[in-house]
Amino acid sequence: MQAGIFSRTYAAKGEAVFAAMKADGFSAAQLNLSSLGLQSLPAALDEAVLLNAKADAARHDLQLMGLSGTYNMAHPDPAYRSGQRLKFAHVLRAARLMGIDVVTLCTGSRDANNMWAHHPDNHSAEAGQVFRSELDAVLKMAGGLVLAIEPEPGNVVRDAKVARALLDDIRAPNLKIILDAANLLSPETLPRQKDIMAEAFDLLGADTVQAHAKDIDLQGCVTAPGQGAVDLKMFVAGLRRVNYTGPLVAHGFAEKDTLQAGHYLGDLLA
Repeated sequence: MQAGIFSRTYAAKGEAVFAAMKADGFSAAQLNLSSLGLQSLPAALDEAVLLNAKADAARHDLQLMGLSGTYNMAHPDPAYRSGQRLKFAHVLRAARLMGIDVVTLCTGSRDANNMWAHHPDNHSAEAGQVFRSELDAVLKMAGGLVLAIEPEPGNVVRDAKVARALLDDIRAPNLKIILDAANLLSPETLPRQKDIMAEAFDLLGADTVQAHAKDIDLQGCVTAPGQGAVDLKMFVAGLRRVNYTGPLVAHGFAEKDTLQAGHYLGDLLA
């Protein structure tokens, strides 16, 4: 496993963001196109910017292990979803140009203003049908690229069981999983995290292509890895048991803590 980080944790753009990651001890990155001065889901692409970024990452010995393509795939407005899907096609093209094999998705929420927020209709048949239709469309667009979804409590795919049922139903070889221990937990379930992680590894371990080192405190607030209540040592041990060899990506915390996070993940994976 490699210590990785979300690029947008940093305010820097272009080559400076790769230099900052390397200085903090990271060797892998999940890239957001906003870190290159573009929109996360751009209406158009500047190929020169993408190719320069690919070269810059290589110069700093950073592996680009994923590209963010998140949009609200369960949004209640079909016109919104259609417009975002057109922009998502540019993300897929960017991934191909930069040699990135994995594009990450958000399974979405019926909340029209926040794709990460819980909504009472997220578990409805209509929400499932809307998301599934959107997912089928982008899987066709992806070609040989892997699309990765993450179980999150506020989304349509809310836990490991729902994710497993989706994988079994679709049976698409290029649909895989992002596993984030913190997103499987809450302040109420932290005392049961050993069992919850074990279930997730049993159900999803073989299909996991990216792992996140998010940490939360006892109130559920995101912290830098190692500063919260998630047992990340146990999480890494579980990843190793299922033969996961990809990046362990830190995210969700302030830039002031990136150096500490890099050292913590380096020690954790040593």
